[in-house]
Amino acid sequence: MTSLKEGLHIMKRPLVFPFVVPVLSIVGLLACPSAMLAAERDEDATTSPRAVRAPQTAEVPNFSLLDYHGKYYELRRTPARAVVLFFTGNGCPIARKSIPKLREIRRKFADQGLVVWMVNSYSQDDREAVRKEAGKFPTGSVPVLVDQRQALALSFGVQRTAEVIAIDTSNWSVFYRGAIDDQMTEGATKPEATEKYLENALRQHFAGQPVLQPKTSAKGCLISFEKVTTTPDGLVSYAKQVAPILQAKCVSCHSPGNIGPFAYSSYATARKQARMMEEVILAQRMPPWHADPAFGRFQHVRALDPIETQTLLNWVAQGAPRGEGDDPLAGAVPAPPVTWPLGQPDFVARFPHPEEIPATGVLEYRHIRVAAPNEDDVWLGAITIRPGAREVVHHVVLRAKVKGVSDDGSGRGMLMAVWVPGAVPVRFPENTGRFLPKGAQLDIEMHYTPDGAARTDETQIGFYRLPAPPKMSLNVIAAVNMDLNIQPGDVDSRSHALVAIKKDCTLYSLSPHLHKRGSWMKFEALLPDGSRQTLLSVPHYDFNWQTEYYLAEPRPLKAGTWILCTGGFDNSKLNPSNPDPGKAVKWGEQSFEEMFVGFMYVAETPETGLVKVSGSQPQE
Repeated sequence: MTSLKEGLHIMKRPLVFPFVVPVLSIVGLLACPSAMLAAERDEDATTSPRAVRAPQTAEVPNFSLLDYHGKYYELRRTPARAVVLFFTGNGCPIARKSIPKLREIRRKFADQGLVVWMVNSYSQDDREAVRKEAGKFPTGSVPVLVDQRQALALSFGVQRTAEVIAIDTSNWSVFYRGAIDDQMTEGATKPEATEKYLENALRQHFAGQPVLQPKTSAKGCLISFEKVTTTPDGLVSYAKQVAPILQAKCVSCHSPGNIGPFAYSSYATARKQARMMEEVILAQRMPPWHADPAFGRFQHVRALDPIETQTLLNWVAQGAPRGEGDDPLAGAVPAPPVTWPLGQPDFVARFPHPEEIPATGVLEYRHIRVAAPNEDDVWLGAITIRPGAREVVHHVVLRAKVKGVSDDGSGRGMLMAVWVPGAVPVRFPENTGRFLPKGAQLDIEMHYTPDGAARTDETQIGFYRLPAPPKMSLNVIAAVNMDLNIQPGDVDSRSHALVAIKKDCTLYSLSPHLHKRGSWMKFEALLPDGSRQTLLSVPHYDFNWQTEYYLAEPRPLKAGTWILCTGGFDNSKLNPSNPDPGKAVKWGEQSFEEMFVGFMYVAETPETGLVKVSGSQPQE
């Protein structure tokens, strides 16, 4: 690890909550252990930090990245016998000249199960810049993944472009690391290569033979990393750098009584979990934020920025040192619990009886039906969902079945409110409200995730009446496709749905809804002038997190606009959540069946009512 010169700067984003907002944890960390990063100090280098996996035989952790088109790639969901990573960066002449060699190597070994990925790890190269570089120097069928946070390069200790890392997917080990061959070096090029290191290693590996030369020296351009500390010894400060990130991104869920499986209550807890951080950061499982940053601007972005990413990875690589200073986690005083943060509700919906949650198991969603507690028609200024057993409540969805009002596609009524861990109860946007008629039937969808102890839940829902009808009605519209026919083994069964905007309105949020085979979804606005704009792209949908994406600024939608949702399902064995890859799947309410719904919160004048939803039917 080289010395790190500059201090951590944690980005502070303004929080503007339009209504119930999920602000989930980050390094909740932690689903599967991975090999610990080993710290290595290079006293001669001055430009970049380095974390290096100690033995070459250490298990390679899972990771995921997008290519410059926005397509999702994940190491352990790739059908290959071997994966070759080639690290690159825009403008590096050696990397550019290596592209034809990579294309040829892929061609020679593709039939034997080789996959080749180029990885751009220059922090200055965004997706558009990478796309332009690929246009000048075509990579053919070799995708270019964008590692702009530099997490993958940092984890592998890659210091130069043109370095190759060849991974055996049978045991997730590195069997070759170094240069493609000996033709090019910094400032010089031979007429032709005399040693074909990578090709020889691949031939030996696929033949089941030992790789005779498993490591060579890469000859490429130096990669500059973020500077995350100014300390003379180059160590990341737990008290000044790591703990503030955990407090900002983790503690809302990882605190007593919340859904995180452990509480970040002290350095000792953070140190115990430190080895888990690398894989969940590389795989982007935590924080649970799945929106493609190239499209749209959203509130409460939970993703780690490059500084936060490299701070945590360097701290783990250094052995998670305690360092000096008070422990911010241990010194934090939890805010006293408030029963109803918005004040006492005007009326409350309760379960007919407590829900008993077993200690273990994977539970299907529970749908609890109760009558709406209002005795007359009301306009609401807020809805607050207050989970009982927060340790096991993963999410709550409230729907209301109202005669004559379109269903949201679920078959259980129109969507009213959602709660997820970390949600902050707030009032609806100014001058908007939701209408709830008397006699409505409520459907409370409960998703429980047992935590090892039997629990009893009595979730409650509070409703806040407006003193007068609002200027705008806050409603949910949805693009729905119920005509699903997903074939066994299909890795990308595609679907789409449209919804027409017939009256001028304002868009506040978007939320994709698929089940366990759901893979990706994109929302696009087809504008009256014939142009189209991407509102939200979720290249890797995760059924475990029912995220609603709130626009940073509400967006007006003109009458005549169409919202197009496109998406895909992975019904193959590569999908670890797939209940049965050998089964054809159609529309259904159960999680082992599928849905295709794109939800949107819009505000419109009350007298226009709901925009008619594609594929939905009025309730009887």
